[in-house]
Amino acid sequence: MEKQEWVKRIREEVHKQEGTVNSDPYRQAYHLMAPVGLINDPNGLIKWGEDYHLFFQWSPFKTGHGTKVWGHYHTKDFVHYTLEEPALVPSEWYDKDGCFSGSAIEEQGMLHLFYTGHTEENGEILEEYQASAVSEDGRTFRKQEMLLERPEGITPHFRDPKVWKEGQRWYMVVGAQTEEKRGAVLLYESSDLKQWSYVKRLAEALQEEGYMWECPDFFRLDGLDILMFSPQGIAPDDISFQNTYQAGYVIGRQKGAQWERGDFRELDRGFEFYAPQTFEADGRRLMIGWMGVPDQYEEAHPTLQNQWIHSWTLPRELAWNGERIVQTPIAETKAWRTSELPVSRTETIENDQREVEDINGRVMEVAIDFEQIGDMWAVEMFHEASLSYKKSRNLLTLSRPHPEDAEQTQFRHVQLDKPLKSLHMFFDHSSLEVFVNDGEEVFTSRIFADAALTDLAFTSLGASTFHVKKWDLAPVEIESELS
Repeated sequence: MEKQEWVKRIREEVHKQEGTVNSDPYRQAYHLMAPVGLINDPNGLIKWGEDYHLFFQWSPFKTGHGTKVWGHYHTKDFVHYTLEEPALVPSEWYDKDGCFSGSAIEEQGMLHLFYTGHTEENGEILEEYQASAVSEDGRTFRKQEMLLERPEGITPHFRDPKVWKEGQRWYMVVGAQTEEKRGAVLLYESSDLKQWSYVKRLAEALQEEGYMWECPDFFRLDGLDILMFSPQGIAPDDISFQNTYQAGYVIGRQKGAQWERGDFRELDRGFEFYAPQTFEADGRRLMIGWMGVPDQYEEAHPTLQNQWIHSWTLPRELAWNGERIVQTPIAETKAWRTSELPVSRTETIENDQREVEDINGRVMEVAIDFEQIGDMWAVEMFHEASLSYKKSRNLLTLSRPHPEDAEQTQFRHVQLDKPLKSLHMFFDHSSLEVFVNDGEEVFTSRIFADAALTDLAFTSLGASTFHVKKWDLAPVEIESELS
């Protein structure tokens, strides 16, 4: 199918489902979503000229995975967005069953996309190829050529190229699976973005580290080499690795011909976080993740009946604090606030539970700073979820009803290195993001509470004193070229 036919069909689908999608009470206000259907991995995140270009994996005709196109937003300020026509659609022999994830770079004033061409046979992966496209205007893209086939020793799981430049050389990492069913990240290099040479397996799964590594990202932060990826097949370990698949990073250093790396560390402790991608803009290392996990409760999302599923996380700025990656909401999120001054309260609760005056809502930002904490402190959200802290164990826990069985409760935990000092919480109609102790830990989750409920209830065993601020947040504005 030619691109013009793809765009025509997608535009018709958007028009057909627009009313249904936008009437859903769980539709997010300031998180990016697809206009219809399924959104997953962030792709090709880049600041090009004055605009941030944000491409996304998109299944426009159904709320399940399958054939994907590259959707395309751009923005100058993370408040006003334009939804463009899809940048990439299946049209060549090497991408006939999907234009899968990848990255973007600028070279000589041109915007280059690198992506995975996906092919299938009888519902199974046949081959995956790395390919490219280019644009002069940031709106229309010309596919260039198929660049890479999988090397020896690698199964057809070979995808998600991330490209960057060092000196006069270009480098690319690709996620892969070895024939021994171990996850790996492969490294390539090029002088012209066209001819690519295989260098080595940059990193490979040790025992218990997963059978496939997706969405690799390699960058430097405070002088350290960071390899970020999303492994599949890591078994749960006590309170760690509880989601179906994970997302995280390792720290490495080049020693001779080898790149030596440390242990894998999760980026997010919540229920829904996967396939993050970073990019550099104006001296900042920014990251956006997918607020979802493949093969995890997707069929239980209540939004399916309204023809959409999933969203992205807030854009986050990354820093290194000497021990770990720290994540904080980008400064531009302050523009979502509907007033300069927040509602502000100081509360002391002792062996009690109560609501705090005016600290409620479903589209809001809440900042909590603790003066003292009793044996246990908690906030219950919309009678649906709870975030609790047990002081004796320095353990922070997020709980919610199981999406597939509301009679069961799910838990996600993190053992903090330091006592709990602060929480920075972003609520949207059906999501929660919590930045703990200035972003040293993060919880990202969907919360499908009754849309009419807006209350928060605070509990303390023993005496807790805390300062709480709340801002109401406005929805982002999206102009669509598909309307």
